[in-house]
Amino acid sequence: MGELLVKNKDIVVPGEELAIGIDYLPAGGVFREKDKIIALQVGLVNISGHLIKLIPLSGKYFPKKGDIVIGRVTDISFYGWRVDIGCAYEANLSIKEAVSDYIDKRADLSQYYNYGEIIAAEIIHVSGSKIIDLTTNGPSLRKLKGGKIIEVSPSKVPRIIGKQGSMINLIKEKTDCKITVGQNGIIWISGTNPKKEMIATEVIHKINEEAHIDGLTDKIQKFLDKEIK
Repeated sequence: MGELLVKNKDIVVPGEELAIGIDYLPAGGVFREKDKIIALQVGLVNISGHLIKLIPLSGKYFPKKGDIVIGRVTDISFYGWRVDIGCAYEANLSIKEAVSDYIDKRADLSQYYNYGEIIAAEIIHVSGSKIIDLTTNGPSLRKLKGGKIIEVSPSKVPRIIGKQGSMINLIKEKTDCKITVGQNGIIWISGTNPKKEMIATEVIHKINEEAHIDGLTDKIQKFLDKEIK
C-alpha cells in the first residue's frame, strides 16, 4: 500500500517527498524516484484519486496559442511592431493582424501603435524557435489608454479571473473599474474614481498573495464591501 505524506492543498517546496509507493502516480510538477513522488517546484498539492500534481505558486510566463496578453510596443519596422510581453522573447504584431485597412508600405505605423504604448493582444502562433505572433483583431484587443499597469505571478491569473470570470467580475462590479487581465501576469486597471481604482489594485495584489487560501472569494467580497462603504 502507498502512503501519502501530504494533504490536498498543502504548499510544498522542491525536493519534498509527497508520497511513497507505486499506488500513486506523478502528474505535473512532480517526478518519481524509485518508490517516492517528489516535488519539482514550489506549488500547491492537488490530489485527484491516485494522481498527484502541483499547481505552481511562482514562475515565469510561457506563451501559448490563444492566450490574451498585455504588452508594450518596443520597436516598429516596415512589417509591423515588436511587443514585450514579459517572457524571454519579444512577440511580433504584423500589419495584417493589427489593421483591417490597406496600409501603404511607406505609411507611418506609429499612428496606429507607437513606441511605449500598451496593447492587449492574443497569441495566434508560437513556433519551436520561440517566434511569437500576435493579433489585435478581436473583441477587447486594442490599445490600452490611461489607467495603470500592475504585475502578478502568471500562475495566479486563473485565481484572479475566477471560475467563468466570477472573481474579476466581482472586482469590476464593486469598483466600477475597467480591468483587462493578461495571461502573462500583466493587468491593466482604469477607473474614473481614484480611490476605487486603488482598491481594485489592492484587492488584486491580495488575491495574488493569498491565492492558495480556502474561501478566498467570500473573503474578497467582504473586503470589497468594507472598503467601498
